[in-house]
Amino acid sequence: MRASAVLIVLLAPPIAPAQGVPPTRQGELVHMVRQDCGSCHGMRLAGGLGPALTPDALADKPVSAMASTILHGRPGTPMPGWRAMLSGTEAQWIAEQLLRGFPEAPGGAR
Repeated sequence: MRASAVLIVLLAPPIAPAQGVPPTRQGELVHMVRQDCGSCHGMRLAGGLGPALTPDALADKPVSAMASTILHGRPGTPMPGWRAMLSGTEAQWIAEQLLRGFPEAPGGAR
């Protein structure tokens, strides 16, 4: 890795800390969203079977509504609820990150 690339990596802001979501769990959530949600919403979250989850696509959506959709799904659509795997705080964190531009998986893997 070139020195400039190392400097950029070191200076890049970490995944935003969220109240009650430890950094280790944040990394797990990033992986889950990129892999599990990405299977329908596209690996870059730009849309697929499900709609795009980009900041532009979600700009008018309230965080609380997005967190509710993450937890409870959307009846009559392929969107499942994830409440068996996520807490409300974690769903809120995911929704906030989606509005900011969801972080890449650790190591840059998608």
